[in-house]
Amino acid sequence: MRHRSVGDLMTPAAVSIRPDTEFREIVRLLDEYGITAVPVVGDDGRPVGVVSEVDLLRRRSSSGAGEDARDLMTAPALVADPEWSAVRAARAMDRHKVKRLPVVDAAGRLIGVISQSDLIQLFLRRDHAIQEEILEEVVAGTLGLPPSSLTVEVTEGTVTLSGSLERRSLIPIVVRLCESVDGVVEVVHRLGFDRDDRADGADGLNVGVDGKVPQGGPQR
Repeated sequence: MRHRSVGDLMTPAAVSIRPDTEFREIVRLLDEYGITAVPVVGDDGRPVGVVSEVDLLRRRSSSGAGEDARDLMTAPALVADPEWSAVRAARAMDRHKVKRLPVVDAAGRLIGVISQSDLIQLFLRRDHAIQEEILEEVVAGTLGLPPSSLTVEVTEGTVTLSGSLERRSLIPIVVRLCESVDGVVEVVHRLGFDRDDRADGADGLNVGVDGKVPQGGPQR
């Protein structure tokens, strides 16, 4: 399964400012675009810092603060790679207590911005898209089963699984795979099984050379 990356979720052609952009202009841009921070970009297109609402408020409370982005910004800029997973971006935001990250290409040039609101879109995927991914990538692609072998219902991100699997040990595996699909909030299963293989020592996911879960007995 391919999880959506920062490059998939980011806002491209992000608003940016120059180091010599003045205080009033920064305030105007934040208000106009409804954003809480803006990257400061040098002549080479690379972010050199970020000016946030906190930085602007700090200027108001300190008579020694500067009047342009060069003096106001927090530097160096914390940036994200477009190949990062959404989880990695969210953890970076939480760790550094920021709401937005500039996204840069391999040369370090600004190509977009990823925000907390962009990440929230993962949980606003249409139920049909989630259902389709589970049937095609989890049931058929990973487990190697016909999509009709399980019933998958999705309501507001909650996945309900019903049907029967060949082995009992596959049930927690299927649940975990479904939980990892972007947009899934919860997985409820009503899955049965044809054979209780717990006594055989089958307690993990055995994946064959083709990337599928073998449907025979437990692999030793």
